[in-house]
Amino acid sequence: MKQTNHPLFDFLDSSSELTGEERLWKACKPTSIKEEQGDILVTLPFQKLQCSNDITPDLKAERKEYGLRIRAYGKKIIRVSIGFGLPDIPDSPMLNLHPDLKQTALKAERSSTEWIIRDKPGQLKAKFDLREPVVDHWSDLLPEPQETIVASFFPDGMKEIKISAYDQFFPSRQNAFALACIERKEQNHRATISFSAEHDEAFAGTGERFTKMDLAGHTFQLENQDGQGVNNRRTYKNIPFYISSRMYGLFMHTSAHTKFSLADHSTRSVQLMTEQPRIDLFLFSGDSIEEILYQYRQVTGFPSVPPTWSYGTWMSRMSYFSAEEVNTICARLRKEDFPCDVIHLDTGWFRTDWLCEWKFNPRRFPDPKKFISDLKKDGFKVSLWQMPYIAEKAEQHDEAKANKYIAPLKKNKEQGGSNFSSLGYAGTIDFTYPKAVEWYKNLLKELLKMGVTCIKTDFGEDIHMDADYHGMDADLLHNIYALLYQKAAFEITKEITGEGIIWARAGWAGCQRYPLHWGGDAACTWDGMAGSLKGGLHLGLSGFGFWSHDVPGFHGVPDFMNSVIPDDLYIRWTQFGVFTSHMRYHGTSKREPYEYPSISAIVRKWLKLRYALIPYLVEQGRKVSESGFPVLRALIFHHPDDRICWHIHDQYYFGDDFLVAPVMNSDSKRDVYLPEGKWINFFSGQITDGEKWLKNLKVPLDKMPVWVRYGANIPFYPLPVKSTDDMDLGKVVKIKFDKGFKGIGKTLVGEVTGLGR
Repeated sequence: MKQTNHPLFDFLDSSSELTGEERLWKACKPTSIKEEQGDILVTLPFQKLQCSNDITPDLKAERKEYGLRIRAYGKKIIRVSIGFGLPDIPDSPMLNLHPDLKQTALKAERSSTEWIIRDKPGQLKAKFDLREPVVDHWSDLLPEPQETIVASFFPDGMKEIKISAYDQFFPSRQNAFALACIERKEQNHRATISFSAEHDEAFAGTGERFTKMDLAGHTFQLENQDGQGVNNRRTYKNIPFYISSRMYGLFMHTSAHTKFSLADHSTRSVQLMTEQPRIDLFLFSGDSIEEILYQYRQVTGFPSVPPTWSYGTWMSRMSYFSAEEVNTICARLRKEDFPCDVIHLDTGWFRTDWLCEWKFNPRRFPDPKKFISDLKKDGFKVSLWQMPYIAEKAEQHDEAKANKYIAPLKKNKEQGGSNFSSLGYAGTIDFTYPKAVEWYKNLLKELLKMGVTCIKTDFGEDIHMDADYHGMDADLLHNIYALLYQKAAFEITKEITGEGIIWARAGWAGCQRYPLHWGGDAACTWDGMAGSLKGGLHLGLSGFGFWSHDVPGFHGVPDFMNSVIPDDLYIRWTQFGVFTSHMRYHGTSKREPYEYPSISAIVRKWLKLRYALIPYLVEQGRKVSESGFPVLRALIFHHPDDRICWHIHDQYYFGDDFLVAPVMNSDSKRDVYLPEGKWINFFSGQITDGEKWLKNLKVPLDKMPVWVRYGANIPFYPLPVKSTDDMDLGKVVKIKFDKGFKGIGKTLVGEVTGLGR
C-alpha cells in the first residue's frame, strides 16, 4: 500500500477506499477500577470512529466497554491484557512459567485525578491519569483534544513505560493510537497499542533480523516465511519481543500475524498491532539486557543444554546419497585428521530425493542399522533431514489423510514444500492433534532406535493455510507451528536417546526451549556471511541461546548449485564457525575441507582449535540454560550504555570472555572496536585498553581478530582428538589470560592445534 497522510491506512493496514467494512474503536478514559483475585481490572469505554479520512468520533454509536487486566509477577514483571470478546488472560504453548515466578497481589489507590496501582509491599506498578489536558483557550480553529487513555506502567516500580496517548498533529490526524480495536464486518478483528518512545531510544530483538543492530526506524511484519536467504526482510524466525535501550523489554503474547513499528511510523511511538482482537503483553524491567532476557525466559522457557558431542564439527551437503558415499567421506575425514562428530544426511537418504517418507532407500542404504552402528564406532553420530509436509506420492499419505494426521484441505489443492523440489505437498502434519503428534513421533522413533542421534526439523515456516486444523485456525497456527513441530521432535529424541537436541530453521516465542536453530539458506558470499551474523545477534537478543549457520554459506552465486566457493571465504567462514555455539558445514556443493586442498591445512588447525574450545562451550552452555545469556552475544549485552555498541553488528562476544570480529572481505582488513576493559590479543598476547577503535587492521588468512578479557581463566582441551568420544574432560587445562600469556601459539593448546606456528 502506498504511504498516505492517514496512519489509519498506513500502520493499521486498513483500506483507503472507506467502504465501511472496517471501523476503529478507540479507548477512552477509564470509568472504574477494582481488585480481582490479586489482579487489577480497569473498565475502559471504547468510542467508535467515523468512517472517514479524519480521526473523529462517531457520536451516534453507543460506546462499548472492555476490561483491562493488570497482573504482576515477582518484582519486575507486569502483564497487561485486554480481550475484545476473547478471554483477557489466555494460555498457550508459548508460555512456560518458571516455578519461581509467582503472581504478586495488587491493590488500587483512587483519587479524583489519578488511580495508582501498587503491589502488597507497596511498589508502584501502574498509574492512570484522569486529569483533563491543561489548555489556555484562545482559539476555536481546531477541535479540542479527543478523549483517550493516559496510563503508565512500572514493572520495577521506577522505570516508566508510558502509553502513547497524544501522538498527533492535531486531534483528527493521529500518528499512533494509544489502544484501539479494529472491527471488520462488525466483528472484532485486530487490536493495536502504542507506547511512547524517546528521541534517542534504540531497539533490538524481534527475532532473526538481517539488518543493523539498532532497529529504531523500522517496521516489521512478524509473520514467519521461508527467508530465501539472509539479506532481505523475510525471516524464518519472528519473535514478538523487543528490548529497549531504556532497559525494558516487551513480549506480545500472540501467535497471530503481528506488526511492530519501532519509532518508525512515528518517531514518538512504538506501535504494535496483532491480527487478533486481544492484547496480552508482558513488560519486563531490569538493570541489564541479560536480566530482561532472564525474565523473558522465566515466562517462555529456558534453553535446554545440548549434548557435548553437538559442539563438535557437523559435516553435510545437499546431499549425500548412499552409505558408500558417506563411508568414503567419513574415512577420508579421519585419514586426513579433520576432527568431526556428526555426519548429516540431507534430502537424499529416501527412496526419492526430497520425498520424505522417514525410511532409508533400501538399495542405497541396504542395512541402515549397521551403517549407523559402524559410523558410531568411529565417533560419527548420524543426523537426518525431514520435513513436516506429506507428499501425495509418499508411502504414509493415505494413512495420514484417512486419519486426519494431515489437516484436510478445504479446496484439495497442493502447495510447494521447498524451493528445490518439484514435488507438491498434499498436507501439513497437524501438530494441534494429539493423535497426529503421536503418529509423527512413532515415525521418528524407528529411526532413533536405529541409532540416529538428531533430527533436522527443516521448514515449518509455512503451512497449508487453506486447511482445517484440529486445535486452532490456520491464521493463529501459522507462526506457532514451528514450536509444536520442534517440541514433538525434541521430546521423542530425548525419550529414545536420552539427549535433547534438534536442528531447526523456523522459530517463534518458546522455540528457544528446544535447541538448536540455524540461520537458514545464506548465500556463499561475504554479504551472506554478514547477514548470517546479524540474524544470529538479534536472535540472541530474542531469547535464543544456541545458534548456528551453514559454513561457508548454503548456496552459490550466481549459479545456485555449482558456483565455486573462494578459498578465502571458506577460511573466514570457518573461523566464524569456530566461535559460534555450533558449527556445521552444509550447502549445495562440496563442503568437505579436503576438497579445498590449498587451504585444507589451515582449516585443520581451526577445527582442532574448535575441539580445544569444547570445554569452554560446555561451561558456557550450562550458563546459557540458567541465565538470560546466549552463547553468541551482541556487544550491548555487556556494554548497554556504550552508544557505539548499539551500532555494531559485525562483532560479538563468544560466551563471557572472547571478543570476536570476523573478517568479511577479500582484502583481509577490517576496523575493530574494543569496548571498555582490558583486552589480550588471542594470537599475539598483546594487551590493549578498550574504548578505542583499531583501524584498518591487516589480518593474515590463517589468523582472526580475537581478543580475550584480561584476567579470564578459560578451560581448553589440550590433547588431539578425532571426535568428542576421545575426550576425557578430567584432562581439561585452564589458561590464565594475563601478562604471562604470550599468544595461543606459545601454549600447550597452540602446540596441539598448530596455530601460531
